[in-house]
Amino acid sequence: MAKTPSDIGLIGLAVMGQNLALNIADHGFRISVYNRTTEKTEKFVAENPATPGGLHGAETLGEFVQSLSRPRKIVILVQAGKGTDAVIDSLVPLLDKNDIVIDGGNALWTDTIRREQALRAKGLRFIGSGVSGGEEGARFGPALMPGGDPAAYKELEPIWNAIAAKVDAKTGRPLTGAAPGQPIQGGVPCAAYIGENGAGHYVKMVHNGIEYGDMQMICEAYAVMKGLLGMKAPEMGEIFAAWNRGMLGSFLIEITADILKQKDPVTRKPIVDVILDTAGQKGTGKWTSVNALDMGVPAPTIAESVFARCLSAIKEERVAAAKMLKGPSRKYKGSRKALVAAIHDALYCSKICSYAQGFQLMREAQKEYKWKLNFGEIAQMWRGGCIIRAVFLQKITEAYAGKPDLANLLLDPYFNKTVRQAQENWRKVVALAVECGVPVPTFSSALSYYDGYRSARLPANLLQAQRDYFGAHTYERTDRPRGEFFHIDWPEAGRPQLAIK
Repeated sequence: MAKTPSDIGLIGLAVMGQNLALNIADHGFRISVYNRTTEKTEKFVAENPATPGGLHGAETLGEFVQSLSRPRKIVILVQAGKGTDAVIDSLVPLLDKNDIVIDGGNALWTDTIRREQALRAKGLRFIGSGVSGGEEGARFGPALMPGGDPAAYKELEPIWNAIAAKVDAKTGRPLTGAAPGQPIQGGVPCAAYIGENGAGHYVKMVHNGIEYGDMQMICEAYAVMKGLLGMKAPEMGEIFAAWNRGMLGSFLIEITADILKQKDPVTRKPIVDVILDTAGQKGTGKWTSVNALDMGVPAPTIAESVFARCLSAIKEERVAAAKMLKGPSRKYKGSRKALVAAIHDALYCSKICSYAQGFQLMREAQKEYKWKLNFGEIAQMWRGGCIIRAVFLQKITEAYAGKPDLANLLLDPYFNKTVRQAQENWRKVVALAVECGVPVPTFSSALSYYDGYRSARLPANLLQAQRDYFGAHTYERTDRPRGEFFHIDWPEAGRPQLAIK
């Protein structure tokens, strides 16, 4: 039994759990930890004896719960789904009224809504908090997206603000401490209350969907450089490093530059050239795409990034198909420098459209679930700590600060001007890639989204006629008010008769 009550507890000592616990302890909070395997708990505490706040390892769940100050605050970092439910079920009988359970895993937001309702009925409070930044972020400053009981979050807020990544208030650029593990002085914490019940985990899911898009777009930029210009990995690494110093500056661009410069320790070839081209996924990008379809929100770029991973997974089929299916033989013979600049613009414009889709999805979700989301605050929170942290998130923050009800990022003056100036290069890259047989699913879907969104009239009028022809699904007319529906007797199209339905 701990002599001094802990400020907070954490269950689950895999790498993410260990790193988050150390981050909390580094900021002066005493934390109790528990893992189903006692040996792991003992080893973790023994290896980290000098944390400022202090670690207390509990052998049993009962001892763990009793070691916490009231109202208890307990973070769960175990496998999402059934694993989380099992931990909650074992905790509930040991807790007192108003204790707070915090799920820090990648939970499906509907599971979070269900858990919040169930615990509230038992007099307990539940917070579903997205945690982004990977292992390093958990250790030295993640982006934190909590949702649930607002009063409960007020009690957790000092800890979450302390351990979150920090950014400069004016520039939005991430701040670092004097040394790893040392608290950062000043700055804006990348943590903020998102909304009720599952709002935090929903926003984290959209973050991950955008992350899928970002990664695939970067891969397409790499593919065009390699396929059209024949560039080698180290040279491409230098280009990405240069891009990282401008408006494309981001964590993913930075690590891409590092990856392309890295040599394989076995063959001494570029490491990227010896890694198999089959991509894995954990499902959150798929969740985003499925939810977009469910809610009727166009998010094609995010969906294409998921499909690109699916296509990569059928490696054997692709190898066999490559022997039978032939593409164009055209080679690019233009300016190398001009094409690299065009790829930069294509990547930036596609990125803008992908984020626009993600924010539109969140806008629709807040209507569906009766949340009140602050989109500027969400963009601000993503500026540091998380995987998609990027310089241009400052521009999104400013866009929503200027117009909180902005319908689409493409309508913001900065993004409107940027795409208008860069779209010629964007179109050039997509056209060249198609002509030369280099697949660019996210570049091209983002461009189609842009062209579709800016179209005052789409060919859906013909589609509605088709639907009415074969299924009597009705249609609206351009010469009548919206909301009035009509059907025509198509076999007698020569003698049309209108009927209001």
